[in-house]
Amino acid sequence: MAKPKALFLKLSFSLSSFLYFFNSFHPVFFPQHFTTSNWPNKSVQSGSKMAVSVQNNLWDRVTELTKVAQQKGVDPLLWAIQLSSNLNSAGVVLPSVELANLLVSHICWDNNEPVSWKFLEKALILNIVPPILVLALLTTRVISRRQFQPVAYRLYLELLRRHAFKLKSHIHGLKYKEVMASVDAVLCLSETFNLPANDPGTLVVEFIFSIVWQLLDATLADEGLLELIMEEKSKWPAKSPEMELDGHNGYDDKWTEQRERLRNVNIELTIEIIGKFLEDTVTSRILHLACRNMPSNWADLIQRLQLLGENSSVLRNSKSLDSEIFLQFTADTWTIFSQEFKQNSKQKFHPIRAFGSPAASASLCHRTRYSALWLPLDLVLEDAMDGYQVEATSAIEKITSLVKTLKAVNGTSWHDTFLGLWIASLRLVQRERDPIEGPVPRIDTRLCLLLCITVLVIADLIEEEEIATIDETEYVASHHWKEKKTPGKCRNELISSLQILGEYQSLLTPPQDVISACNQAAAKAMMFISGISVNNAYFECINMKDMPMNSSAGNMRHLIVEACIARNLLDTSAYYWRGYVNGCISQMPQSIPPQAPGWSAFMKGALLNHIMINVLTSTPASSLAELEKIFEIAVKGSDEEKISAATILCGASLIRGWNIQEHTVHYITRLLSPPVPTDYSGCESHLIGYAPMLNVLIVGIASIDCVQIFSLHGLVPQLACSLMPICEVFGSCVPNLNWTLSTGEEISAHAVFSNAFTLLLKLWRFNHPPLDHGVGDAPTVGSQLTPEYLLLVRNSHLVSGNVHKDRNKMRLSAVASSSSPQPIFVDSFPKLKVWYRQHQACIASTLSGHVHGNPVHQTVDGLLNMMFRRINGGSQPLTSVTSGSSSSSGAGNEDPSLRPKLPAWDIMEAVPFVIDAALTACAHGKLSPRELATGLKDLADFLPASLATIVSYFSAEVTRGLWKPVYMNGTDWPSPAENLSNVEEQIKKILAATGVDVPSLAAGGSSPATLPLPLAAFVSLTITYKIDRASQRFLNLAGPALESLAAGCPWPCMPIVASLWTQKAKRWSDFLVFSASRTVFLQNCDAVVQLLKSCFTATLGLTANPLSSNGGVGALLGHGFGSHFCGGISPVAPGILFLRVYRSIRDVALLVEEILSLLMDSVREIACNGAGKDKSGKLKTTNNAKRYGQISLSSAMTQVKLAASLGASLVWLSGGLVLVQSVIKETLPSWFISVHRSEQEKCSEGIVSMLGGYALAYFAVLCGAFAWGTDSSSSASKRRPKILGVHMEFLASALDGKISLGCDWATWRAYVTGFVSLMVGCTPSWVLDVDVEVLKRLSSGLRQWNEEELALALLGLGGVGAIGAAAELIIESEF
Repeated sequence: MAKPKALFLKLSFSLSSFLYFFNSFHPVFFPQHFTTSNWPNKSVQSGSKMAVSVQNNLWDRVTELTKVAQQKGVDPLLWAIQLSSNLNSAGVVLPSVELANLLVSHICWDNNEPVSWKFLEKALILNIVPPILVLALLTTRVISRRQFQPVAYRLYLELLRRHAFKLKSHIHGLKYKEVMASVDAVLCLSETFNLPANDPGTLVVEFIFSIVWQLLDATLADEGLLELIMEEKSKWPAKSPEMELDGHNGYDDKWTEQRERLRNVNIELTIEIIGKFLEDTVTSRILHLACRNMPSNWADLIQRLQLLGENSSVLRNSKSLDSEIFLQFTADTWTIFSQEFKQNSKQKFHPIRAFGSPAASASLCHRTRYSALWLPLDLVLEDAMDGYQVEATSAIEKITSLVKTLKAVNGTSWHDTFLGLWIASLRLVQRERDPIEGPVPRIDTRLCLLLCITVLVIADLIEEEEIATIDETEYVASHHWKEKKTPGKCRNELISSLQILGEYQSLLTPPQDVISACNQAAAKAMMFISGISVNNAYFECINMKDMPMNSSAGNMRHLIVEACIARNLLDTSAYYWRGYVNGCISQMPQSIPPQAPGWSAFMKGALLNHIMINVLTSTPASSLAELEKIFEIAVKGSDEEKISAATILCGASLIRGWNIQEHTVHYITRLLSPPVPTDYSGCESHLIGYAPMLNVLIVGIASIDCVQIFSLHGLVPQLACSLMPICEVFGSCVPNLNWTLSTGEEISAHAVFSNAFTLLLKLWRFNHPPLDHGVGDAPTVGSQLTPEYLLLVRNSHLVSGNVHKDRNKMRLSAVASSSSPQPIFVDSFPKLKVWYRQHQACIASTLSGHVHGNPVHQTVDGLLNMMFRRINGGSQPLTSVTSGSSSSSGAGNEDPSLRPKLPAWDIMEAVPFVIDAALTACAHGKLSPRELATGLKDLADFLPASLATIVSYFSAEVTRGLWKPVYMNGTDWPSPAENLSNVEEQIKKILAATGVDVPSLAAGGSSPATLPLPLAAFVSLTITYKIDRASQRFLNLAGPALESLAAGCPWPCMPIVASLWTQKAKRWSDFLVFSASRTVFLQNCDAVVQLLKSCFTATLGLTANPLSSNGGVGALLGHGFGSHFCGGISPVAPGILFLRVYRSIRDVALLVEEILSLLMDSVREIACNGAGKDKSGKLKTTNNAKRYGQISLSSAMTQVKLAASLGASLVWLSGGLVLVQSVIKETLPSWFISVHRSEQEKCSEGIVSMLGGYALAYFAVLCGAFAWGTDSSSSASKRRPKILGVHMEFLASALDGKISLGCDWATWRAYVTGFVSLMVGCTPSWVLDVDVEVLKRLSSGLRQWNEEELALALLGLGGVGAIGAAAELIIESEF
């Protein structure tokens, strides 16, 4: 590519030489002598009246004198000097706007002579007229007449080349604002571009942009290319008037030939000047300002540049011009300021900017430090495995936002981003290959996240990228000269990431439960590449024993690829990837039957008999068509067929149907809200007719894994909305409404209600202690999943699908609309609302309102008689203890007819009073503990849903602390003594990695263990349940509530509960001991601090433990735990402990303070321990790495950013959006204002301060990005402008000297430059949220620190309001 200067030398000659050439066509003599005597003597005029006259006639005299000078051939320089002197004497401030208009009007077109142009040139040289205004005036007059005035156009181009690039002197001119206002008036810039006219800097940008645009239009028109793109009238006239009277029509053919030759030269010179605008440092960056702030106009300009670069014949035939200038300029311009800033930063090695670049990422690609880039992702994925927590927000939405954030902050490609996501998801699966027994999610939930949720996240990201690509090219693609870009870059990088994933063999080893599925996927690929065409029926029966001996077993990558193929992210060409499968097969294995019951046979018309139902239930569907057929049967089939179809849908297709799982949960949710039949005319709810199918569905999805799968897909709000009318209807039915199934099983309205109600309660934090519901002084941070909130989220889905292109929101909207297209509120369910209000009242205060004689009192008596009929015959009723009732109970009778024949809602209303009476009776010795537990169990067996109210009552009473403790002595109450000491030892083992001291469980000496009476009653009730499938769904409700309740009681209540339950269910031992170990942190704030410290030391590899000395994700989250590991129960990684504890920590402010303190301590330890030294103690040598004392700055920054990433992740997980905003708005400013004691260490204090500032900057930006996102697509981003604005105002005020800081100056500078650098490079959309005046103040402060590049980048991203300041900074600094 030729240099611009060289191009000018080859293509052009001086203005004087050209004027000589011009004169050869015009017989005008240029005299060489001119004296000032030719000017009229101004002194002959005197007096004020005459002065006014002179002022009024000044410009007429200037015009006349210019004509006289032109006629007499006065030397242009002498003319200009004399004119300047006379204007100064007349009080005219130079440069003169009026004179510029006069001279240009003089030339165009009555005096289009060489000497007139020379006069104009000298006026420009002596600064008598403003060059930028002259160029604007000439632009409007000359470009449109270039065909008929080629000489004038050539002179205009020469002046443009000389003066358009001298912008610095212009902005320092005395009349800068006035001149730019005149330029605006001449070119109509504000009107054309719709930008503010009161900012001269903005007008400079518009001026440069308009000049380039008009030159482009002129060139394209001259080459016959403009017609290819012009559908509307151009902003400026590009073509010459059709009826132009040329002053040289009388000349001969020689002049015509010379004029044509000059036109061709003018085209080449115009292209050269356009290229100079694109290549010049100042003007190119000014054009890039237009790129960000004038997007529609910029698209038109880019369109023209591409058309010129690709189709110009002048460019093709020129030996000195290169089309690459134009094509290169059009590439990647939308993020030019952040990208340019990153490139310049790398050259200057600003550490917080350089780390995280693609180059830096590549150097870390295959080791622990690379995995550290995705540490927040590992934490979020593992956090989603908490079986006690369901989310109203889809995991797809959450993970998608996080992936975008980490990609932006880490500066990685899509290849590295997808690879990081795959590795994090695989680590999640490998972390619990053999999960512990207990009411916790098992491997199925983790596989759902890997093989369905992750794939859907990537599918949505690819679709978003391809839609954006199409949208960007939509305008230009409508014109035949420009082919539409082929989408697929993101998709191709997915392919490359999956190919590389094959190298991670240890992560791809399948868990035991999915080995068969992996082998089937590998066999499918092998048969395909072997040319054997088979249907799915064969794969359902295939075994690796049927495959050739040299073939390899399947692994997790085979399942991932199949999941991607099912969603059209890949095609079957993936089967040919190197190393994907080994070996081939020549014929179908003989052991495979030609036909067997399964999905293929079903699709061919096989009947749904008992064998087929069992096979379809145990085998996941392989295609959407198979699911659709089952769904159609569930909707239109007979009652028996509906039950069978529901059973099949809730089977393997839900749990292991990863390729179609999002459709399975969709269909199940739709079936839970069946439509009213068209011929239905009954007065009762139509739902009663669907009772058997509804019950099958509810029971089928009640397991913890199924609930978590619905939660991951974001269907909890809609699932709750579907369950509420079922609860409302069946809870209002009398209990003798029964249905008998074909199997002989009988279900009642009470059973359907209890199953639906129990499942509904799992969908919000019902089982948490009352303090977590906002009752008390210190509720936990975060919104609760109340019924009202769930319905509000569900209703929002109805709207979001219509206004967003987001595929996930559209999926959720489709599910919500299929149930009911109208919003639904709690008021629609009056019975449920009454119970919920009673539940809240029970939490808030002791029971009241139990009046003798009312219906509730009668129900209470009936229930008490039923519960304690064996021991209550003839004695004073239990209700007399509290209510004073004189009624008597009948003798004990086992007759079921004595059970109350009441709707479930009536029973639920009475249960709190029943439990209160029973517990009071036990406290007064009227009931033995065993009788109390038996009676409670009878109540729960009668109406299983009553267990929810029992949980609610006991939780509230324990929290109130009004009941005396009872002795767990083995006589009255069960004793934990048998294995309490063993539980203590196991807790110590679990917490060994954290260094936390476990309080002794024998602190009371020989005294027996005690529990509060309600807790003792509750645990006694729960241990009466069998550990079987029928009781599992109720234990899944009571178990977490029991744990939360015991954890909130004084130590050692939870270990006692764990000991009692361990005696009941030995296979749950590991789960129970782990639950008890968590209580240590809830009882002791110092233990929480120690846990946080363990998280930092493990992640950074600063611990002496050889197992975690390498740090990273493996040390933080470990590799599972439990007694099934060799050597018994093992220590639990600190990250796992924190993720299972933080939701119950109420003092969130403590977490933030300690995380900040630990972050700064970690920075000091990184610096002082010589992170950059090798084992020999010598400094490591790295390219482009600065050194401070004993460490490599790049190595230290790697560790520092890892620590900051961990800190930000812990803050975000602990308190979400509210806590993050508090940190940015209040905590960080307070930290900088406070005075911090400097601890002198062996390392340099300067490097510690600097690294500390960078750590805080990275921490702050990551916190904000996690909460708000890097763009403005999320609803949380709407809160960003206010909080970010407050923080940026704090930065600007401190830079202005208005705020006194207490921190070290190096820390402050590193924080400000780091924070702004990350904003500019990673979250540029944030800059638009900041007030322009604040941006200008920040920019000014940065320039005082010699951070001109950063100051410019900040202003360049500040939107229309900052465009002028950015342009002036570019010109001033001459970047």
